[in-house]
Amino acid sequence: GPLEELPHSAMTRLFQINVIGQVEVTQKVLPGMREQGRGRVVFVGSMLGSFPLAHRGSYGASKAAVKAFAFSARRELRGFGIGVSVMEPGAIDTGISQRRTVYVDRNGPYAEEFGTMLENLNANEAVGISADRVADEIMAAVTDPRPKPLYAAGSNAGLAFPASRLLPRDAMHGIIAKRHGM
Repeated sequence: GPLEELPHSAMTRLFQINVIGQVEVTQKVLPGMREQGRGRVVFVGSMLGSFPLAHRGSYGASKAAVKAFAFSARRELRGFGIGVSVMEPGAIDTGISQRRTVYVDRNGPYAEEFGTMLENLNANEAVGISADRVADEIMAAVTDPRPKPLYAAGSNAGLAFPASRLLPRDAMHGIIAKRHGM
């Protein structure tokens, strides 16, 4: 939902699941990895953590936080033989659009643009990559002898990330918005 209309409880729940959950699981496995002198951690982010989308700020922020934890841990843990990466998938065809929780005042000032964004988001997800493809990318990060900081798949990731290094940030944000009908 739009920033102005997001309930505190929804943001808390989202960060608990997307950020704190991954961090706490990682904290539980790190002692064993350190003792073994090796290990691999792959955090699951989202391309929306790198390319924010209007009305999806809470989700994008949670995934950006995951990315920050992953990149920070990458430096902290490398001396212990533990590789850390983040996987940022784009749209995935999981059927989430039928289960998505929506926070918007249907008669409010954001309703029209939100509806357009949601319609396009759902359409993008319906033709998104499969969960199996995301799992394959995660396994690539796990098995890579020299793990990269970032793995990404779907939503033109192979074009979006290089373009983001060449284009001004506002231009990239405009492209993302246009892809979602805004």
